[in-house]
Amino acid sequence: MSQKFSFMLIGLCSLLWPGVAAHPSTHDFYKGKTVRFIVAFSPGGGFDTYTRAIARYFGKHVPGSPSVVVENMTGAGGIIHANYFYQRAKPDGLTIGNNIGGLILQQIMGAKGIEFDGRKFEYMGVPAVDNPVCGLTKASGITSLEKWFAAPKPAKLGGVGPGGTASDVARALKAALGLPIQVIDGYKGTSDIRLAAESGELDGGCWAWESIKVMWRKGLEAREVSVVVLVMPKKHPELSSVPLALDFAKTEEARRILKYGVHDTAVLTRLYFLPPATPKDRVRLLRKAFLATLKDPEFLAEANKSKLDIDPVAGEDIENVVSDLFKLDAGTVAKLKGVLVPN
Repeated sequence: MSQKFSFMLIGLCSLLWPGVAAHPSTHDFYKGKTVRFIVAFSPGGGFDTYTRAIARYFGKHVPGSPSVVVENMTGAGGIIHANYFYQRAKPDGLTIGNNIGGLILQQIMGAKGIEFDGRKFEYMGVPAVDNPVCGLTKASGITSLEKWFAAPKPAKLGGVGPGGTASDVARALKAALGLPIQVIDGYKGTSDIRLAAESGELDGGCWAWESIKVMWRKGLEAREVSVVVLVMPKKHPELSSVPLALDFAKTEEARRILKYGVHDTAVLTRLYFLPPATPKDRVRLLRKAFLATLKDPEFLAEANKSKLDIDPVAGEDIENVVSDLFKLDAGTVAKLKGVLVPN
């Protein structure tokens, strides 16, 4: 057999035989490349803070040690970002999205502007399960849940838009507990909500304790802001004196609004994902690198110093949660839509 023929045969086998790679390995692919994390919310907020910390260590856990950069793509409460990843982002394993999981529930409820299918994204995982709380400023006069129920006028709470934690938690509380609340949508992220609250433009906002305790630390320490309610099914060890919203839900319908509108989607809040049709070998590699980063001793030391809670959920588990959401019955979906999607 001639040498030329042998090379031709090897090349043919590499195309036909599944055990032989017909393209460069993922190690070769990532070498010299740049991986982009694109965050759906503004710099300085909780999503951005987590992502920039992860990005500093992510590259060393990807074969080929690519460079890693972080960008922001804000607007419409994350819908612009999600639509971009579904329609335009290249499925090459070089572009990673970080957006809010509540948008998947918005898709199920038929919210306007959504042009993506959450079942088709490739999920890498989340760094932590969120515990949504509401923080209100001293100037609002609301320092406890009891004072909030008795407030003479609705508390103005900032939101990023339907599907965002700040918007959905506030609307769920208003519907389930009857708290006096006016949701002001349109902010680009929680850092903007915090600034608006500090200036007196808002009375506060509702989003993850894991984020609030970091980005609003000075306000909490100075007692200029109070955490008045926790919207999860059980207590958080750092919030032992903060009441659970669930304990004030008087009807089964109210409890279902809190469960499906807030509790069950809390695991999805800080989603990291890839565009549909990203090659499966790169999905597996990036999932592994993501979890390895979240266990990296240097990363954990920085996270601890910055008070970023780390409690990872793997991409495969996120896929299961998303799948279960799409199994909600029509009656529950209609009720949630009436609460979470403004007319």
